[in-house]
Amino acid sequence: MYVAILTYVRPLEEIDRHVETHIEWLRRHYADGTFLLSGRRVPRTGGVIVTRGESLEAVEALLKTDPFQQHGLATVDIIPLQVAMAADGLKEMLLGV
Repeated sequence: MYVAILTYVRPLEEIDRHVETHIEWLRRHYADGTFLLSGRRVPRTGGVIVTRGESLEAVEALLKTDPFQQHGLATVDIIPLQVAMAADGLKEMLLGV
């Protein structure tokens, strides 16, 4: 599991021009079971995506397909996460229990 932290490096006006394609990209990866959680940072300086991935390299490659990355609108930091505990409703999905 990985936590991707996006930080906008361009004005919000530029970000807003690409939000719809970014959301379509997110939806594709929710549909294929890769993404588990995402949302905007508060204040609106970027976003966070919790994702599955076979390796850090695979997650890096996937995130490079994000329209925000392709247009140079955000940087991304990826944090590998080994989930040890989760709320009851999430245990099966995250931990396979």
